Amino acid sequence: MPLREIIILPDKRLRLVSKPVEKVTAEIRKLAEDMFETMYDAPGIGLAAIQVAEPVRLITMDLAKPDENGETNRQPRVFINPEILSSSEEKSVYEEGCLSIPEYYEEIERPAKVRVRFTDLDGKLHEEDAEGLFATCIQHEIDHLNGVLFIDYLSKLKRDRVQKKFSKAAKRAEE
Repeated sequence: MPLREIIILPDKRLRLVSKPVEKVTAEIRKLAEDMFETMYDAPGIGLAAIQVAEPVRLITMDLAKPDENGETNRQPRVFINPEILSSSEEKSVYEEGCLSIPEYYEEIERPAKVRVRFTDLDGKLHEEDAEGLFATCIQHEIDHLNGVLFIDYLSKLKRDRVQKKFSKAAKRAEE
C-alpha cells in the first residue's frame, strides 16, 4: 500500500473545508486503506483525509494501546461524513498533537462527551456517544474537515509563534 505524504503547516490546504463523500466507492475504500498505512507509519491515532491532501470528509482512527508485551491489537475505525450532534457542557483537557504540526503539543480544552453521526465503509449510518480520548480525537479530526487546527484553540500569541516557527521551517526546506 502506498504511503501518502502528510501535508504540514503552513500548507494552506489544511484550512480547506472538506466536501462530503457522496457515495462509498472503491476509491474511498482505497483512500481509507492508504490513510491507515500512513497514520500507522507516522505514527498517529487519527488522520483526516485533508491531511493527505484529499479534501473529502473522511477520518481514520485507531485508539488501541500496546499491551504489556508492546503488541498492539489494532482497532481501525473509519468515519465518513462525521458530524457532532451534541456536546456536553462538561469539559476535559487533553494534551493534543497533530501529524500536520509535528512535534508540537499543547493542552486543549474540549467538550468531555459528544454524540457523533457518521457513515462506515459499508455505507451504514451510525450514531455513537464518545468520551475520553475518543471524544477528543473525533473532535480534533472533525475540526480538520472544517479547516480548523488544534492550535486555533490557543491564545493568539502562542498560535502566532507556532505558525511563524512552521513558516520559517517551510522556507528553509525550500532553499
